Parts: sequence; C-alpha cells; structure tokens
Amino acid sequence: NTKHGNVATEHILFVASGAFSACKPSDLLAELQGRLPLKVELKGLSQEDLYRILTEPENNLIRQQVELMKTEGVTLVFEEEAIRAIARVSSDLNSSVEDIGARRLHTVIERIVDDISFEAPERSGETVTFTADDVNKRAEMMMGSANLKKFII
Repeated sequence: NTKHGNVATEHILFVASGAFSACKPSDLLAELQGRLPLKVELKGLSQEDLYRILTEPENNLIRQQVELMKTEGVTLVFEEEAIRAIARVSSDLNSSVEDIGARRLHTVIERIVDDISFEAPERSGETVTFTADDVNKRAEMMMGSANLKKFII
C-alpha cells in the first residue's frame, strides 16, 4: 500500500541473494514465500571474472584508485600482470576465507596501496608502478594467518 494506492505485484520479479542463500522458503516471511518461485544456485566469481571486473567497467576499481592518488599528486600505474595478480589474490582469499565476491577486490587493492596512500603527501610528483612482483609481495603479507582477519568484512 502506497500513498498512490495498492501496488499490484503479480508481474514483479523478486530476486534475493547473498544473505538469503542459506534460507529455505519456509524460513521467509509468509508475504515473501510465494514471491520467490524459483531457486537458482549461483557459482562464485572466477579469477577471470574478477579480472574483468577490474578492467572492463569505465570507472573500475583500478581507475578509482589511480584517480584518488592523483588528488595527492601521485601517479599510480598498474601493469597488466599486476592487475591479474590482484584478481588471483582476491580469488584465492575468496576460496580460503569467506567468499564475498567482488567486494574482496576493494579490500585487496586498498591493502596493496596502503603504504603509498599514507605517504602520498610526501610523494607528490612521483610515479609509482605496481608490478606482479609488488602485488605478490604484499599479498604474502596479507595472506599470512595472523592477517587473514583483515579481509573478512
């Protein structure tokens, strides 16, 4: 019921995912039980899917990080293999900790550029290039068992 009257929901598709993945229809409110007639199991994102998320959207996470650092006068460059390494690390963490999908990418990128972000005012005018080796070195520190809890959102 809205201020404009009742809304007919016969032709509205309701989609529930994420927190609802472990629910049975009987676990839901009676009003929702009949609105979710199909149950489809989704598979987790692959390493290639994560790579595509990092590269294909116009305002992808890599570009956002580059633009963010530009505001401090630091030019970030991510080599192709570094981006692939970020996707691999995110995929590995999703497999070993908790699968939070593409949200993992943000956390991993943030940890990779953490030091540079902190030192950005002093590094103004510099160009920082990330290689696969840089990502792998930082990933080793991130993936240590003592630090795994940092990646759980």
